[in-house]
Amino acid sequence: MIVKTGKGLRFAAAALAGVLALSACGGGDEGSDGPADLRMTVWSANEAHLKLLNEIADEYRKNHPDVSAITFDPLPFENYTTTLTTQIAGGNAPDMAWIFENSAPDFVSSGALLPLDDTLKKAEGYQYDDISPATLKLWQDGGKLYAYPFSTSPFGVFVNTDLLKQAGQKTPAELIAAGQWTWDAALAAAGATQRTTGKAGLVIRDFDYKGWDNLSTFWTGWGAQAWSEDGKSCGFAAPEMVDAMTALHKAIFTDKALPGPGTTADFFAGDAAMTVTQISRASLLKDDGFAWDLAPLPAGPKGDYAVVGQAGIGVLKKSKHADAAADFLAFLTNPTNSEKLAQFFPPPRQSQLTAETLAKTNPKLKPEQLQKVVIDGITSGVVKPNHAGQAELSQQVRAGLDPLWKPDADVKAVLDGVCAKIQPLLAK
Repeated sequence: MIVKTGKGLRFAAAALAGVLALSACGGGDEGSDGPADLRMTVWSANEAHLKLLNEIADEYRKNHPDVSAITFDPLPFENYTTTLTTQIAGGNAPDMAWIFENSAPDFVSSGALLPLDDTLKKAEGYQYDDISPATLKLWQDGGKLYAYPFSTSPFGVFVNTDLLKQAGQKTPAELIAAGQWTWDAALAAAGATQRTTGKAGLVIRDFDYKGWDNLSTFWTGWGAQAWSEDGKSCGFAAPEMVDAMTALHKAIFTDKALPGPGTTADFFAGDAAMTVTQISRASLLKDDGFAWDLAPLPAGPKGDYAVVGQAGIGVLKKSKHADAAADFLAFLTNPTNSEKLAQFFPPPRQSQLTAETLAKTNPKLKPEQLQKVVIDGITSGVVKPNHAGQAELSQQVRAGLDPLWKPDADVKAVLDGVCAKIQPLLAK
């Protein structure tokens, strides 16, 4: 794997903070001429996601002649934040941006985003108080809301039940019924499936030995965390993390339960028995494809748990049409449209977080699946790792973990090395 030089790491790390500091200056609707042409960066190029977003945008424009166009600009998931900050630095900032939880602290504290409270609260029929306070915390600073918590989505396990049965393995539903849905059982079934069918056992989607924060869907079951609650102490060298990463390393290199480095397998194309991801990916399932199920994350040594990915939508201050963008954001996230979007992106609205409500717009998912994975997950889940200065931290963690992805790796030594890299950053 390619490891960036120290100079390269420092440059990449400084980029986000520097760009956001610059983008905090200027902007607003002052000096803009003619109807607004709005652009919002999004992580997904999925046709179903974009179709729904465009339908809502078209509905908004019917009554807003001052907005000539609303474009949704998909950026590649794996380098989304880097591409976004490059656009901002190059003077091509979007009017609105999808923001991941891992970069939320930097965006929110930078002053680069427009406060949204007044616009949302004044929007007719918006019902701001219906938004769960817990979902707002990551996006607030100084009592102001700087991004709307567009999606609060727990991770679950999509299962190719045809492939598991072909391999003679019990399905997660059967294991859950027997009280045996654990990581030990899941990895054993994944390894057996790989050996029997030649297909991949389990894929942690969007990890690919780069997106290390997605491994929190695994290590949280051991009670491990990347850093302490106050963000000041490294958690990678803790016994819980060593145990979790030892189990993961064995699953990859000894049991072949997960595809190894340099190997890819697309669950939704039928190439894997299980994948850890969020319900927004359900749209990739084909009606005439394999039989499938959705299960909660397996229990770890510390018992049942849930991990949540959050995404917010913010309005860039540098937008020439910031007020128009905020007004569209209020429309996009009002109760009616929030319910439509809930088929892909679990809403923060308390009134909509019921199995019955979500089932109306999630025809591929059963109410019990929505209850166990989505609603229960939101209630009890921990958010994926996020920290101020995340760009530099993320680069350092990724580089520090690179030696782990070899068959003969010394797990504890590698994790000690990660802490040696990031503890000075956490202590700032």
